[in-house]
Formats: sequence, C-alpha cells, structure tokens
Amino acid sequence: MPVIGGIDVHGRWAPRFDEVLTAGAIALVGDLHRRFGPRRQELLAARAERRERIARTGTLAFRDDTRDIREDRTWRVAAAPADLRDRRVEITGPTDAKMLINAWNSGARVHLADFEDANSPTWDNLVRGQLNLIDANRRRLTHTDPASGREYILAERTAVPLVRPRGWHLDERHVLVGGEPVAGALFDAVLYLAHNAEYLLAHGSGPYFYLPKLESHLEARLWNDVLVAAQQAIGIPRGSVRATVLIETIPAAFEMQEILFELREHVSGLNAGRWDYLFSIIKNFRDAGPAFTLPDRNAVTMTAPFMRAYTELLVSTCHQRGAFAIGGMAAFIPSRRDAAVNATALAKVREDKQREAADGFDGSWVAHPDLVPVAMEVFDAVLGDRPNQLDRLREDVDVKGPELLAISATPGAATIAGLRNNVSVALQYLAAWLGGNGAVAIFNLMEDAATAEIARSQVWQWRHNRVRLDDGSTVTTELVQRVVAEEFEAIRTALGSGAGAGGAGGADDQDADRLTRARELFEAVALAEDYPEFLTLPAYRQLD
Repeated sequence: MPVIGGIDVHGRWAPRFDEVLTAGAIALVGDLHRRFGPRRQELLAARAERRERIARTGTLAFRDDTRDIREDRTWRVAAAPADLRDRRVEITGPTDAKMLINAWNSGARVHLADFEDANSPTWDNLVRGQLNLIDANRRRLTHTDPASGREYILAERTAVPLVRPRGWHLDERHVLVGGEPVAGALFDAVLYLAHNAEYLLAHGSGPYFYLPKLESHLEARLWNDVLVAAQQAIGIPRGSVRATVLIETIPAAFEMQEILFELREHVSGLNAGRWDYLFSIIKNFRDAGPAFTLPDRNAVTMTAPFMRAYTELLVSTCHQRGAFAIGGMAAFIPSRRDAAVNATALAKVREDKQREAADGFDGSWVAHPDLVPVAMEVFDAVLGDRPNQLDRLREDVDVKGPELLAISATPGAATIAGLRNNVSVALQYLAAWLGGNGAVAIFNLMEDAATAEIARSQVWQWRHNRVRLDDGSTVTTELVQRVVAEEFEAIRTALGSGAGAGGAGGADDQDADRLTRARELFEAVALAEDYPEFLTLPAYRQLD
C-alpha cells in the first residue's frame, strides 16, 4: 500500500499509474479534503434535513433569503473562453481510450468525459481514464482493437473536453486522509487539473468541467471555493476553470439563479437532464402520495407540463445571466444493421433537438457518434453562423413554483410492461456496472447509472403507494419479487445462449455471479422500507 505525502493509496498499481498518482497531485487532493471535507459533510447533512422538510410539507418553493440575487438584473457570469462559445452538439461517454477517441472525432463541438454516471468507478477505470485524458490533451492517445487490429487515432480537429467528476455524495475509498476516504469529486477534479490545466491554458484552451448532482447554491459555493483554492495551488489564474452545472435535482431547479451567482466567475452554463431529474422528484416527494406518483418512466417526456416548466425556466435563467443553456441526452442508439431501428432513432432525436433549438437552447447532448450529424443539422438550421442563442432572453417565460411541481398533470399510466422494463433494465445495467462498464446499450438505448436510479426508484414508489397497474394488479412486494424472478431468468437464459443481455456480457461464471449480485442489489433498494438515497452507494462497496 503506497503512502504518498502521508496519504494512503490503496488501489492496485499498474504501468504508468505513477504519471497520474504523483506526490503533488495526491498532496493537493489531501489538502483540499482537510480544508473542505467538513463543509462537504455539513452540506450532505443539510440535504437530509431539507428532504425531511419536504416530506412534512409536501412542497418546495423559491427561497426567500436569496430573493435579492434573483431580482438583481445587473450581474452576469464570466464570458466564456473562445473554444466554449459554440456548443451546439455535445457527445457524452466514459473515458476508455476507444470511446474517447471516437467521441473526440465525432464532429461534436464538446465531449463530456465522464467519471460519473457513464462510468463504473473501479480504481482502474478512474486512474486509466485520467491517463487517457492526459494523453488525449497532448494528442498522443491511440488505441488498437484487440479483436480486429483496427487502429484508432485522434483527428486533426476534435471536440473540446469537459470532464464530469463524481457528485459530492460519493467517496473515493482507495485514497485515505487520516483514515477517512476523500470525496470522489475532489479526486477526479484535482487529478485532471493537476495534470492538464497548465498545458491546456498554454495551448489556447483551459480546464473545463461538468458539475453533477448539486442540490443547492451552497453546494455550488463549495465548488467555487474548491476551484479557487485549486487554481491558486497549481499556479494558474483565478477564473481559468469553466464549469457547467447539471440541473438534475428538483431542489436545484428552484435555485438556478443562485447557483449561477455563486459560480459566476467560473460558470459557463446549465444543463437540463432527464432521468436524474425524475429520480430526484421521486426521492424528494416519495411520501407525498398519488399527486407525485409518476406513470411509466418512458412515458414521461420533456413535453410533460412540469418538464416544460423546468426547461423553459433554465433557458430563461441562463440567457438572462449570459450563460449557455444545454439540452438533455438523446439516448437512442442508431443501428447500422436494422433500418427500422435506425429510422426510429433518428426521427426521435430530430424531434427532440428541434424542440430544444426552438426553445432557445444553445446546444444539446447525444450518446452516439452517429447521432451527431442529425443534431448538428437541427442546430445549424436555427443558429446559422451564430455560435449560440444568448441573445434570446426568453422574457416571455414566467415560471412559478407550482408549475415545477405539477406532476399530477403528466399524461400516461403505470403499466405492467413499465414495471417489467424497470426491473429488466436495472438488472442488466447493474450487472454490467459491477463488471466495470458504466455505459450500456439496452433495448436500443444508451443507459447509465441515472437509468438504474430512476428504474429502482419508480418501483419503490409504486410499491410504497400500492399503485394499480393497467392489467388490474397492484404493485406489492410479492408482485415485484415475482417480476424480478421472471426477468432474472430471462436475462440468465439470454446469457446462457451467448446472446448477452443489454451489454451485461457473455456466458461465464463471472457474468452469472454479477447478475446474481445485481438482483440482490436491486431487491435491497427497491424493496427496502426506508428509501436508500443512492443506489450507487451500496453498489460501490461491491466494486474492486
């Protein structure tokens, strides 16, 4: 077990890991942990306290104590660097070499290099991902496919990388300071800054981030203070870092203005998610009864009234403050073998992106390189030669708090097919995640941890509220257990036939073991009497 600057590093040591886990970088992680770790813990405790208030009142509102920030029309965020002014199409994905090269070469303007939901946080994935980003930024990353022998190299023009570290709630258990694990967010962000910030700034770019899972402006303030301290320690100018915040929790939707204000010297925009946002609504209003019980998750589109209120508020808020509004994920996967699947995927993506571009978004996400052209075509048609739509202030938007909570107006029903889909997708995804794969193709969609979170949360909510399904059955513990058993057998049969199951792998003992552990995890969180805050917390204990 290496000890670096008095900090215990428990992870396995592989070739070139010493280029990432340097004494200076680890020391900075330790220093920031000592300085900001207590405040992080206080803010995590504050999340739980607010959740209890929501449970008691059944509502959420804009804050009275920050009204002055919202009503002050004079402040704006820092101007974006030149290479972040045009973000019309962004592609997301993990940081393994092949996927990173494909994403950078895709034609997208931005690549979200993900250490969070699209990444299974094994020690090897985390450190090797940092190494791949070091190499990619220096234009030396290559990959040879072991099966085909195909060589992958970076094109001359590539996407601009934005790195997404883990959320504040996740630890990095392989790095201990005084016996305490450091925050995964600090580990991910600091290693990237330590090894890339000076190089990027010297070559006309900079260190850029996506910040996930924030629930309040105080958590944004913590990020701002961390970034200030890290820039000072590394010796780069304050404000060199630019961050985009994912508004993917319902509390954060009520504090968009305040989040921008706290990060105003470092922020470039906000992003509108989907699955994590729905997951957060269930988490916070899970005890609030039928008014907050969602229909099948796949039936909840971005055109649902409460989702329209959320996205329109985001565009209006961003453009009022000079920040970019980035749309959500197009998770559909085009098929090069099935023309019908491909046509459906492209049509759905086109429709989604047309809505976003028309609403004033400055760009949007896709999950597959083959979707970049259609998304680019849509935004090109609206933007033309302009890099963005910051001039569309959307002064027509006036979203009130109740509109963000108008869950009961959502069309759709709870169905037995939806229950089965939630169970099957969660089992397949978790099995893959336990095997080190965090971005998984399931039923022609690219899924990540947010999918598993909303799937298990919806099953928990339906069972907790004894929801009646379209076939007349009521969601009970016994029904969920029966569906889990049946879907488990269907996936295991597919594995045994060699067909695989949504990327869960081939038929061997390790696959079978992971699928069994996935079932145990799912049942533990979906059938627990007390709702587990994050599925990834108990799942992380099973990695490595």
